[in-house]
Amino acid sequence: MRFLSMIRINETVGHVPSEQLTHDMGKLIDDMTREGVLVGTAGLRPTAEGTRVRLRQGQLSTVGGPFIETKEVVGGFAILETESMQKAIELTKRFLRVHGDEWDIECEVRQLDGPEFGRDV
Repeated sequence: MRFLSMIRINETVGHVPSEQLTHDMGKLIDDMTREGVLVGTAGLRPTAEGTRVRLRQGQLSTVGGPFIETKEVVGGFAILETESMQKAIELTKRFLRVHGDEWDIECEVRQLDGPEFGRDV
């Protein structure tokens, strides 16, 4: 089964990954990829560089960032391949632990849906 782990951050805090965090995260990504549990991962650029596309009552609109009304945003993601939600949560905890005590972040873990991801619709 595949799971999406979305890393939520408070963008207004302005945390920048340290050299140590970048190194430790690179090692964790290498380890998890070698273990066959990490399909892919990436950080996201700030919302100031993003655009929201909305469909409301049949009308499409776009709004450029930053999105100041939003406190927490998705700052990155990991796609995990594992046998259960519990295992996906354990893998997500590995990502969070690497950040140490300086960061205040959380992840939302959700299973990808559909037969190609090991789940019947």
